[in-house]
Amino acid sequence: MQQQNMNTQNQPMMYQQPPQVITTKDSLYLTDMLSWNLIAMKKAHFYAEHCQIPQLKAEFEKCGQMHQRHYEQILTHLNQQNQPQLGMQ
Repeated sequence: MQQQNMNTQNQPMMYQQPPQVITTKDSLYLTDMLSWNLIAMKKAHFYAEHCQIPQLKAEFEKCGQMHQRHYEQILTHLNQQNQPQLGMQ
């Protein structure tokens, strides 16, 4: 059994930058992450619309906003990866 991507304390290495190539497995996981965040955002928005208790309504709205930020952050990272590098043609 090979020990790849392990540092001296047998822990996975942490990358400072995302890899330039996204594997099929990575792509499928990113798609899942986008779906999970979108569904959670929609559910929180639905619950906030139908909630009668102001404190709960506010919490559902905060939760929905958090999932929307996560969704947008993932998209931003993916769009940056798909942008052609300037000067490298």
